[in-house]
Amino acid sequence: MGLNKQKGNMYPFVTHTWNAIKGKCPHDCSYCYMKIYCQPELHFDEAELKTDLGTGNFIFVGSSCDMWADGVDAFWLDSIMKHCCEYQNKYLFQSKNPARFKQFKLPENTMLGTTIETNRDYAFISKAPWTYARKVEMQSLTQPKMISIEPILDFDLHRLVKWVEAVKPEFVSIGADSKGHKLPEPSPEKVRQLIEELRGITTVKIKDNLKRLL
Repeated sequence: MGLNKQKGNMYPFVTHTWNAIKGKCPHDCSYCYMKIYCQPELHFDEAELKTDLGTGNFIFVGSSCDMWADGVDAFWLDSIMKHCCEYQNKYLFQSKNPARFKQFKLPENTMLGTTIETNRDYAFISKAPWTYARKVEMQSLTQPKMISIEPILDFDLHRLVKWVEAVKPEFVSIGADSKGHKLPEPSPEKVRQLIEELRGITTVKIKDNLKRLL
């Protein structure tokens, strides 16, 4: 696949995506957009290491699968980090298992992100670590950080705002389920309250698919 220009419902601040680890994500999130495609077993596409990542891009590495999930081969990740370091770009690494970020030498110009859909424990939604564990791990990271609240699930306002405040992200991106998965969603009033509270802490980026809940 090589280096792909950002399109669709992806983050507008990202210029490209690149995926060297492909296939069925171990986290198996019920709402994952990749499930509409035929997904092979998880594997490392070594041919991707020949990809010219260019210069001056902002690349979301691993956009189609959470390559930081437990059980993903450390050699795969180390190979990807080394390839990224050969190019002068900015990189976004996002994971629901941010504890693994600390295990690798990351490119210098890196932003680290995680998804915190809610502060509540909706265990049936995903096999990923609970959102509280993600929050704790993100707090200890020193690189620039971002949080994705997508798809936003029903939450407890005060607690979720405190979680975001503790992480100290450069910005929060908020989006909603756009594929009709019948998730437990907050009311429009709660979403508006959350946006207002978060704007007192950090920059808030609202995705187009959130308009349905506003």
